[in-house]
Formats: sequence, C-alpha cells, structure tokens
Amino acid sequence: MTMKATNRIARWLVSTGALVGTAALLQAQGITPEIQAKIDAKIKQIQTWAADEVIVQAVREHNANPSPEAKAMTQEKWKTLPVLDPFVRSFTKHAATERLKAKKDDTVTEAFISGADGTKVAFLSKPSNWSHKGKDKHEVPMSGKTWQGEPEVDESTGLQQVQVAVPVLDGGKPIGSLVVGLSLNKLGS
Repeated sequence: MTMKATNRIARWLVSTGALVGTAALLQAQGITPEIQAKIDAKIKQIQTWAADEVIVQAVREHNANPSPEAKAMTQEKWKTLPVLDPFVRSFTKHAATERLKAKKDDTVTEAFISGADGTKVAFLSKPSNWSHKGKDKHEVPMSGKTWQGEPEVDESTGLQQVQVAVPVLDGGKPIGSLVVGLSLNKLGS
C-alpha cells in the first residue's frame, strides 16, 4: 500500500473514530484532528467560491473557446515562461482571479482554476504545471467529488501546505476544478 493510501485510510479512521492511535500518525504528518476539522471547514467555503457565477462563467468560456496560445501550450514550454510573461500575466488579470483575491484569507497559499481539459483558466500566482489532466487534484473534482492531498512543501510557493480541490459545477455537472493550497502553519495557529 502506498503512503498516500495509508494516509487517506488513517484520516478516515480518525474521522470515524474507528482506530485509536491513528491521530498520532496524522499529527506526525502535520494534520491533527483539529487541523483536519479546519481543512474540512475551508473545503465547504471553497465550494462556495467554485459556485461563484464569475468563476463558473470563466470556466464555461475557457471550455468553449480556448485561445490559440492556450491550445499550443505544453508543460515543458510552461515551465520556461517567467511570471512576467504576458501570457502568464493574463491569467492573473482575469475576472475570476479578482474573485479569488476577494475571497482568500491568510490561510490560502495558492489557488488556481482549471477547465475540463485540466489547463488553467485563472490563478493567483503561476502554478508549477500548465495542466493537471490525469492528476487526482483535477480528475477527482471532475467526477464531482472533493479531493485532499498530502502535506507538502509546494514547488511553486515554497510553503508547507495541503492542497484541496473542488469541482466547478454548471447545472450540477463538473466543468472544471478549483485547487487551493492551505497553509498548515496558519491552520495550526
């Protein structure tokens, strides 16, 4: 069994009270039951962000008509682009980004919205990857469920965080995903 699977089972066991001692396992990873409760509350809040009409409309538009530059973008090319590149900056100057900025608090380390194809619609700061297609943080929300990653030091922000992801829904159907990094330090304070 992978460490990821073990961690998910441990979190479920703690949340259901099925196993004594599992809390110590999660605590060693930086997620105590108290922090998990805060993460769960943030997920509920982030689901309301994903339902914001400006965000839903931005994903609809991206899915219907991606730009030629977006269609031609690859992971390799994305990694070479500086944060001040006009294409990169266009995602931070987006109406959906403004909504994310207005909603975020000091627990949020990063946030990005992806269309159905896993490519970016908007973000607070340039994420490490152009597309998250095929990755759980995108595919699980595209199945209509929420997702929570493992504690990590994020590659793009350098902060210890846990990422969560929720579907962007249109008429109850997943059309994209919203991934938010949450600071474990801020959640613990």
